Amino acid sequence: MGKEDFRLSGYSITRRLGTGARTVIYLAKEDATRNMVALKRAVYERPEDTRIFEQMEQEYEVARQIDSPYIRKCYKLIRIRSMLKTRELYLSMEWFDGQALEDSPSLSIVDVLLVFRMVANGLHAMHQKGFIHCDIKPNNILFNPSGTVKIIDLGQSCPIGTRKQRIQGTPDYIAPEQVRREPLDQRTDIFNLGATMYWAFTGKNVPTLIPKNDTLGIPVPVKDFQAPHEIHKRIPMGISKLIMDCVKNRQSDRPTTMGEVMSRLDLLIHSILGPKMQNPKAGPVPNLQ
Repeated sequence: MGKEDFRLSGYSITRRLGTGARTVIYLAKEDATRNMVALKRAVYERPEDTRIFEQMEQEYEVARQIDSPYIRKCYKLIRIRSMLKTRELYLSMEWFDGQALEDSPSLSIVDVLLVFRMVANGLHAMHQKGFIHCDIKPNNILFNPSGTVKIIDLGQSCPIGTRKQRIQGTPDYIAPEQVRREPLDQRTDIFNLGATMYWAFTGKNVPTLIPKNDTLGIPVPVKDFQAPHEIHKRIPMGISKLIMDCVKNRQSDRPTTMGEVMSRLDLLIHSILGPKMQNPKAGPVPNLQ
């Protein structure tokens, strides 16, 4: 779908920004305020599209209850109906000129920690309001050159304690309890965050309960995996231990709250900043792309 494919009253479409699961996001100007917004559009074409509508509605309902500089704000949910049925759904969201963490350039160890400190802060704000994100991964963290971070895509978020009827999450970052359809809590986000940090520091993925397939399509058994400091010797032991604690299989073995993760990140940042001030050319973390 391009700019010429539709018109939406009250908005001037500028350009397409990207696509998601059955959605397209556009940069648009809200005519009344003259503010630039990100406009997510979904069109009902087949019965399974109702799930996309449900996720957009969930994103709107959760985001409007959270006030954090690290969570993308949602402004309006606009329905286009025909014969009493919603045929198109639009979500007006905060416009953030950044790129997914997966596409960002290499960063220093301290900068990576600062990024995840902001992400943890945003997730902590969600937890304080009684919600969990459930799909933290590199593509759902936006980052810009000024060092600002935004968590996006709250479509799978849910109240703490929810037991989902179907498996939802991204295979390389999904927590065991999500696969087993057990009650989810803040430690689910801690696993997702830990798996994302593991990828950021190593360029590899944590094995999860959704196994990868080999070239013949046969699931590969989950094996023990190396800690980050065993893969890259210059990664401090404290960082490696925090990540490995976050991706423990049992929820009870992980840090209890995102506040605890934030405190440990603070200690790690402070422990590295001193030496880094004396050696500002500390090398970048490999494979943060």
